[in-house]
Amino acid sequence: MMLAVEATPVVSVDPVLLPAPGRGAALRVRVSAPAQGAALPIILFAHGFGSSGRAYGPLADHWAAAGFVVLQPTFRDSRTLGPIPDDPLLWRYRVDNMLRILDDLEPIAAAVPGLAGRLDPARIAAAGHSFGGQTAGILLGLRVLDPVTGEGADLADERVSAGVLLATAGRGGADLNPAAAAKFPWLNPDFTHLTTPTLVVAGDADSSPLTTRGPDWLTDPYHLSPGARALLTLRGAEHSLGGIPGYDAAETTDADPARVRAIQTLSTSFLRSALYPGDPEWERARTAFTDPALGGIETE
Repeated sequence: MMLAVEATPVVSVDPVLLPAPGRGAALRVRVSAPAQGAALPIILFAHGFGSSGRAYGPLADHWAAAGFVVLQPTFRDSRTLGPIPDDPLLWRYRVDNMLRILDDLEPIAAAVPGLAGRLDPARIAAAGHSFGGQTAGILLGLRVLDPVTGEGADLADERVSAGVLLATAGRGGADLNPAAAAKFPWLNPDFTHLTTPTLVVAGDADSSPLTTRGPDWLTDPYHLSPGARALLTLRGAEHSLGGIPGYDAAETTDADPARVRAIQTLSTSFLRSALYPGDPEWERARTAFTDPALGGIETE
């Protein structure tokens, strides 16, 4: 059982490059890991649309210091790779990249000094923010429905046994504004097969231009997913949820260190208890979260 309960020194390597035929460039992965420990659990994190695997330091650094190995791919829609392609299959390329990483855990670990032989491939979580939440959600059971046929492929991966979805899009169809539906056809999720234990995080001031609804649209992943165990709603939080995209991220319009700390603490505790059945940390953290001005937690 993982015993790391205090912050430990972290080692980060960027990039680890994986060959990706047909992608046009190698798949870049940032790896952050505790400098000590064995049988380390893994968090595979998907960045938001246009961002990169170099972002989200407030989460990646915290998780690694808490004993997780954090793997952050940079997807083809990242602005760091040039103009974003106008391609209706961007969502699928992201999932393929995530699966490629799961297939190559050993060579990834071997590329990081001192990490080989220290991973626990039986304890893997998927997490993501915004578009990355949908990407991670697909590994947890979410299905992207074709807007014409209404069909969606099952791309869930049994190696992933827990998840955290941050500011993740809700239902498509009539819940999208027409421009968003035309530009982002993949925003048409079916949550009914998402059965993996998942924590959903949303901001009650996250008024997305993609939807005809209000901030409650971002709570759909909780209300419509059989596997969603808890919903953390942060008061006054917008899409960056207080600043998780980076320590100095320009897109953060609602900077609030308390919100970020709440996400760090609660997501870490949730994943520990989800990956290690019987671990009481989530229950302790959930019970201790009692500031209504900061937010609230709804559980199943």
